[in-house]
Amino acid sequence: MGIKTADGQEFICEFDYTLSLIGGKWKGLILWHLQFGTKRYNEIRKELGKITQKMLTQTLRSLEEDKLITRKVYPVVPPKVEYTITERGAKLIPIFHQLIEWGNEVAKDEDAIIN
Repeated sequence: MGIKTADGQEFICEFDYTLSLIGGKWKGLILWHLQFGTKRYNEIRKELGKITQKMLTQTLRSLEEDKLITRKVYPVVPPKVEYTITERGAKLIPIFHQLIEWGNEVAKDEDAIIN
């Protein structure tokens, strides 16, 4: 069963739509870190390590557009911006825990070293 969003995007199924919201290397990691509290841009960037400024900005915008995070801008100089996970985004955290468990099982099956 397909999905067509209000803005005209079409997806082949619900899973395709879901992956469009959380897929990619950085979206899940950003949501994971925001579960622990509100963070500023540079805090997120430090926690993610090798993400470029451009990619972080694009990913944060996408997460905000999809209502998985909120962005609050304070009227101060220099600018202060904070990001917070929304209730919608927080509903993904238990799923992420399940993915971690699955990944640990697969890693053990593959004799990988888990730090």
